[in-house]
Amino acid sequence: MDDADLLQAFDTQIRRVPDQQPGFRVDLVDDPAPMLLVVPTEGAAWGGGVFWNALDTSTADAAIAAAVEVFRETGQEWEWKYYAYDQPADLTDRLRGAGFEPDDEEALIIGEVETVRARLADAPAPAGVTIRHMRADAEGRAEDWQGIADLHQAVWDEDPTKYVTGLAAAQAADPDGVSTWVAVADDGTVVCAARVNFHHGTDFASMWGGSTLEAYRGRGIYKALVSRRADEAAERGFRFLQVDASPDSRPILERLGLRTLTSTTPWMWRP
Repeated sequence: MDDADLLQAFDTQIRRVPDQQPGFRVDLVDDPAPMLLVVPTEGAAWGGGVFWNALDTSTADAAIAAAVEVFRETGQEWEWKYYAYDQPADLTDRLRGAGFEPDDEEALIIGEVETVRARLADAPAPAGVTIRHMRADAEGRAEDWQGIADLHQAVWDEDPTKYVTGLAAAQAADPDGVSTWVAVADDGTVVCAARVNFHHGTDFASMWGGSTLEAYRGRGIYKALVSRRADEAAERGFRFLQVDASPDSRPILERLGLRTLTSTTPWMWRP
């Protein structure tokens, strides 16, 4: 599949049909323009946002204003998930003019599961860590959930409560759709954590997370978690892996055979 067809498959199968998540509702609206909104309800772990749209110059400003009004009621920070192929061409200028601010740009990277597995087939296991799969129930290993929280705090310097609570709830609600892996050092410290979402009824599994404690970077731990998730995707019959990749992970993933198709930026609305 060439890049254009692969991007179209992603747009059709993933952007337009988001997974149901605990604490959110999905609104597909047509007025003033087609948009797909993921709106937080009770107990949501984050603020949701606009994840697909079909705007043009005549509808963009009204659509942005309508979305702002929907999310204003939540009182939370939320995102307009922008992809570089979105229209109109001046959409980011319009978002900025409406009060949105861009977060860090990421690369939308997609590749064949079997290509990734082939390139990782002979990769040595990282020394000094154990790769462990989290159980599908909400508790799993209590020490691992706490370890993920400690890792998130150390890497991102922010309160991890909502992140970990939301991840545990999502995995408990859909154990066939959300799978979490951790790398644990010999002293019991969770040094890397990552998940894979299996999008039911599509060809796609998406990979998220992978943050690693600084002292453990460069040891192949991130690649080991990619390998485990690729194997799991293959076992479940998925064809493609998709990642919103940071500048740090992008070159690793490209060496594993994933292709950069476009860029994506969360434009944030902050109350």
